[in-house]
Parts: sequence; structure tokens; C-alpha cells
Amino acid sequence: MRVPRTVIVTLCTVLQVCFGTVYAWSFFQTLLVLQLGWSFTDTAVAFSVTIFSLGVSAAWAGWMLPRLGPRKLALIGSLMFSAGYIIGGLALYLDNLLLFYAGYGVIGGAGIGLGYVTPVATAAKWFPDRKGLATGIVIMGFGVGAFLLSKALAPFLVVATDKDLPLVFAWLGVVFAAILVPSSLLLSDPPEDFGAPGAKDTADAEEAEEAGAIGACLRSREFTVMWLVFFFNIAAGISVISFQSSLLQDVWGLSDPSIEPETLAEYGATLIAVSSLCNGAGRLFWGLLSDRLGRVRVFRILLASQMVVFGILMTERDPWIFSVLVCYILLCFGGGFATMPSFVVDVFGAKRMSVIYGAILTAWAAAGIFGPLYVGYLKDQYPDRAVIYCFLIGVLILGLGYIFSYLLSDDRIRLGRPTLEGTLREFSIPLARRN
Repeated sequence: MRVPRTVIVTLCTVLQVCFGTVYAWSFFQTLLVLQLGWSFTDTAVAFSVTIFSLGVSAAWAGWMLPRLGPRKLALIGSLMFSAGYIIGGLALYLDNLLLFYAGYGVIGGAGIGLGYVTPVATAAKWFPDRKGLATGIVIMGFGVGAFLLSKALAPFLVVATDKDLPLVFAWLGVVFAAILVPSSLLLSDPPEDFGAPGAKDTADAEEAEEAGAIGACLRSREFTVMWLVFFFNIAAGISVISFQSSLLQDVWGLSDPSIEPETLAEYGATLIAVSSLCNGAGRLFWGLLSDRLGRVRVFRILLASQMVVFGILMTERDPWIFSVLVCYILLCFGGGFATMPSFVVDVFGAKRMSVIYGAILTAWAAAGIFGPLYVGYLKDQYPDRAVIYCFLIGVLILGLGYIFSYLLSDDRIRLGRPTLEGTLREFSIPLARRN
């Protein structure tokens, strides 16, 4: 029995929402520091390992998705993600930091990476007529996942277990498995007769030729510059995501030293929730705007406007203004993820999208190491000036990205001399799909 495509895109969104809960990491950060005595650098390493594993495994998933299919890849990713939480809970019970890195970080992070690519590519295949809308909805799910965890699931489990973090992590693993595994089992690619007739035969005939073309794309100047610009935008945003709760608590503490720690934690959780909605909204807003203004121009707006915001945050001590500006950073963070897939299609072509975009996501892995670690180090070494230093480095990072953006172009890459046959083939396939 064929599953309706509206159900498929709904399942894809559910997967992304669950995987996107990784962005609520700062909800647990202060609790881990207080209960286990881990440093902020220790907790930053845990988040960095998770994002690094995510980016590397997403690159591999881009290569393997056509061979394994969405169901198998999503199922493997779901099981690994859920197991990461359970192993993380065991590590917290044993107070074993290395086991936590291996479980929550490596296994759980790799599970997210395997699952991240699958829903986006699958939704695009089922909605060739509304590809932008379908993938935008699915990608938005990843952005709002932190809202689910920070305002619903995690607070409920913290209260229910009386702040027993090992039990909280173990239960999260069970809950996510119960949601993700059935959703993964229902995923599938559309049948061969779905969409443009003859498209599959054409793709099969060109498979060997495309393998060499993809290698040339990955070695091109265009890929390198896109990777760098993507890295700088992510590094700035993820440095804020990894510590937004504790940074806000620091600002609130300076504004009103009489506020109780429990109240500060609630304020931090609220910021995570609201900013996650901005992260999700940014994936729709900037993606649609890039269709009108162009991908390069949108990236320049993202980077330049954030430089101004980071500069203001260096000295801003009003917690409300601070929160609004952090939400804008998350809006731009999501915008980078919304714009890059279409940018890859524009420059390298739709057929190469999953592999090239998977390789681009290694910038996510690198930024996941760099961003949280420098913030964690500054909070440990310079607790009174950490906020200023964090945002100053953010301005420098974004400035480099803005400079590199002037090496970008929306033009389609040319790997060699254009031929009549290649030109006809390039334009005939999209025309057949529209007809």
C-alpha cells in the first residue's frame, strides 16, 4: 500500500523535530556543571563532539542515501540517536565524562547526521512540484526541535525524576525511540513511475559520468568558498546556541543579583524555546527571500547584520534586549541552513545536490568544534568578561565570512567546455519534469 505523500512529509518533519532537540543542549549545561562538577569547557566538548559527529556522518549519509534508501538510513540514525541518550544517562550515573562523549557525542551525534539528510532528500523527491515548500517545512522542523525539549519534555522529566539527570537522559532515549523508529519504518522513496517519465533512465545512464563530475566539484574554488562562508556563519551562531541559557543567566544576574538560580534557569529555558522558533522561522523566511534576492546577497545580509548585532551584544546588559538580539542571531543561523541547499543546486545542479550538500555539511562539523569550545574556555578562564570576549570573537568570525562572500557567485559551475549535447541534456530534463 502506497503511503500518501502528505504523510511522508509529516513523518520527515517529525524526524527533524526530534533530531533538532540537540540545539537545546544549553538547557542541561548549567545542571551538569552544578550537579557533577564538570567545567563549562567539559560540557562544551560534549556539544562539540556531537556536532562534529553530526556533520561528518551527514556527509557520509549524502553518499549512501541512494544505495541504502531512506527507510534503512533513517532507522539506523534513529536507533543511534536514541542509544546516545541512554548511554549518556549511564555515563552520568557513573560520572564518566569520556563515556558521555562517546555515547551522547559520537553515537548520538552520528545518528542525527544520518537522519538529517534523509528527510530533506525524501520530501524533495515526493514533492517535485513544490520542492521548496516541502523541504522548507521539513528543515524548519529541525530548527524548532529545541522548543519541544526545553519547554515540554525536559522540564517535565526533570520534575518527574526530581532532577535525576541520569534518569532524564535515559527516559529521553526511550521516548525518542518510541517516536522515531515507527516514523522511520514508514519512510520510502516514491515509485519509479512517480514524476517525470524516463528521468530515472537518464540518471542511470549518466551515473558514471556524474561520479567524475562530483569529484571535480569538490575540488573547485566555488565549493571551497561556499564551505568557508557556511563555516563562518555556523561558527558564530552555534557559539551562541551552545551557551545561550548560561549567557542570559549571567546577564540577568548582573542586572538583578537577587534573582534565585531556579528563576534564572527558567529564563534560560524560555530563551532556548523562543530562539528555537526563530531558528525554524529563519529557515522559511531567508529561504524564500533568497529566491527573490539571490543566494549570495542573502548570505551577505546574514553576515553583515550579525556583525552589528554581535557588536551591540558585547556591551548590552538589558536582558530583554539581549534576548531579542540572540533570537535574531538564531534567525540568521537558520537562514544559512535554508539558503545553502538551494545555493548548491544553483551552482552544482540538482543531480549532485545530496552529495555536494553532504560534503558542505562538514563545515557544520568544524564549526561545532570551534564555536562552543572557545566560548567554554572563555567562561572558565574569564568568567567576568566572557560575554564581551565571546561576542568580540563572533564579530571577527562574521567579518571573515563577509569578506569571503565577495568571492561567491550564483552562476552555475562549468567543469569543462560546454557541448551541445550537455547543454541540451541539462535543460531538457527540468523541462520534462515541468511538463
